[in-house]
Parts: sequence; structure tokens; C-alpha cells
Amino acid sequence: MKKFRFKLETLLKVTRMKREDAEVAFADASRKLEEARQQLDAMLADMQRSQRRFDELTKAGAKLPMERIVSYHSFFNYKREQIAQQNQVILQRRGERQKKLQELMDIMSYVKSIEQLRERKLQEYKDAAMHEEQKVLDELGQQLVMRRKEAAV
Repeated sequence: MKKFRFKLETLLKVTRMKREDAEVAFADASRKLEEARQQLDAMLADMQRSQRRFDELTKAGAKLPMERIVSYHSFFNYKREQIAQQNQVILQRRGERQKKLQELMDIMSYVKSIEQLRERKLQEYKDAAMHEEQKVLDELGQQLVMRRKEAAV
């Protein structure tokens, strides 16, 4: 019997390569999201340090010049804007990551269906080979029985 050959083997290989590309894209999107979250954490920590420093200055009873108070106020507004922008970046990156995850899941499902088809075709091939082998063995058995009958006569 001829060797097993899956007609869609090339499609399976190409689809597996697409799956690997999708896995890389998903990992990249996850990394970018994590970096954006770390940047937000750094911004929040900077804001808290500055807020504590300002609170310490105002609680110490020292009179701050109006320019310094305005400077702190401007800085806090700037930081709030940065944090709001970073939250938007995080939302965008989360959406991109979700999109890449969906693409990966779709490709994985497609690969799985092709692999299942391949397994089914391989099983059919094995069953046909087993059936062919059984036929040969049956024929050999019949020939052996016939020879024994002829030899006995």
C-alpha cells in the first residue's frame, strides 16, 4: 500500500506558521499593555510623592510663596492630565490585546480543525491498510488450507 499523504499538509503548515505569528503578536500586545500599566504606576507613585512633599510643606506651618503654590498646582494638573492620557493608552492597548487574542483563538480553532481532519484521514488510511493486510492474510490462510487438502489426498 502506498504511503499516507495528507492533501492539505501545506495548508496545515502555513496555518501553523500563522498561529505562531499570531502568538508573537499577542505576546507583543500583552507586553505593550504591561509596559503601559507600569508607566501608569510610575506616574501615580510620582504624583503621590509630590503630594506628600506638598502636604509636608504646608503642614509644617511654613508659609509658601504664592508662586510655589501655583507651581505645585500646575504640576498636579499636568500629572492628572498625564495619568488620564495614560489610562486612555491602557484602554487602547487592552483593546489591541483583546483583538490579537481573538485572532489567535480563531487561528488556533482553524488549525485544530485541520489537525482533526488529518487525524481522521490518517485513521482511515490505517483502517484501509489493516483491511488490506487482513485480506492478504486470509488469502494466505486459504492457500495453506488448500495445499493441506491437496497434500492429504
